[in-house]
Amino acid sequence: MAMDASATSAARLDAALRAIGPGEITENVVERHVAPLFSRHKLAYGERIYLANHSLGRPLDATEDDVREGLGLWYADLGGAWDAWSCEIAAFRARLALLLDAPRDDCVVPKSSAGQGLRAVLNAHDGVPRVVATRGEFDSLDVILREYAQRGRIDLAMVEPRADGRFDTADIVAAIGARADLTVVSDVMFGTGQRLSDLPDIVAATHRAGGKALIDVYHALGVLPLDIAALDADFAVGGSYKYLRGGPGACFLYVHPRHLDGGLRTLDTGWFAKAAPFTYERPDPPQYAPGGDGWMESTPPVLPFYQARAGQLFTLGIGVARLRSYSLACQRRLVAMLGAEGVRAQGGTEDRGAFVVVTHPRAVALADALRNEGAVADARGPHLRLCPDILTTEAELERATALLAPLVKAERAA
Repeated sequence: MAMDASATSAARLDAALRAIGPGEITENVVERHVAPLFSRHKLAYGERIYLANHSLGRPLDATEDDVREGLGLWYADLGGAWDAWSCEIAAFRARLALLLDAPRDDCVVPKSSAGQGLRAVLNAHDGVPRVVATRGEFDSLDVILREYAQRGRIDLAMVEPRADGRFDTADIVAAIGARADLTVVSDVMFGTGQRLSDLPDIVAATHRAGGKALIDVYHALGVLPLDIAALDADFAVGGSYKYLRGGPGACFLYVHPRHLDGGLRTLDTGWFAKAAPFTYERPDPPQYAPGGDGWMESTPPVLPFYQARAGQLFTLGIGVARLRSYSLACQRRLVAMLGAEGVRAQGGTEDRGAFVVVTHPRAVALADALRNEGAVADARGPHLRLCPDILTTEAELERATALLAPLVKAERAA
């Protein structure tokens, strides 16, 4: 039902993506077939250079159409819109299952934030679980973990980075030791872009210690090929805000089928988790839906599912492997351009995510200065983050380099 309703925007996307063909993506191909899909953004954003795609992804033209569709159902059908809205929720989960290479669609449980997914997992534990995490986790998870620890809800062990700022698998495995109820780690570290090496070893060590592993895939989904089933992770959290171009609110929790079918439950529940929510029956104790539906909560926000649709279709249509190849090539060019100007940058290698990092003690000031010159990037601590995406042109990389290099040299001189 939802797919029929969305035929217009989906058909336009499909036609454009089919025109690209199966070959290598070049800047000429992007200019002809991809850039027109983002004309509304281009018109509004002007000539500024956008290198914060690792933060908030650029929306497609179809996104506005899709959101209007969801609103239109509300205007036209009021409460009757739930039939179509429910179909769109199911489609959202199915597309994410494809991107994650999840074994079943219902492994994907819609959430409004990655933090909401983490809380659901923490609240599936009785007693005071021992949790191992790293200092490199994003604030939305880090704040929750430290608050739970402060209140005595979890026993938290935090793994520190080594002197070079990188996290080492051996340190995480050592912290897990003989007992860990939950390990929380990122596939790609949000601050530095480091891909956590040997992630399967961390999952395996957690299982040997009798625990479960939760992977934050926010900085991997859509830019790195993922196979969550092969990884054997128990849980994963992520969302559409960044590389899936779906904006805020369209997030998820992945739950492995062994837990869905094994009776694991969370306190974070609600009437949408009931076996038949719209019958309004109240058996005691409550009867929950099978599988991932039983991990739903109360009434979900609906428009984020429409908001996320175009970005999901775009990513699936082009293919994550091709997006990764294009991203690496752009990163390597930017690193080389900066290097030629005496600015050391890291990126463009398989052990990193989708953005380039320039490490500098005044990275925040550099980001502010770049923004004032019309190039938008950001900084996390001493790490200036620069993320080209499929829309970034060679000319924009050259302009960004020409702007950044003298700023770095001026900071050195100061």
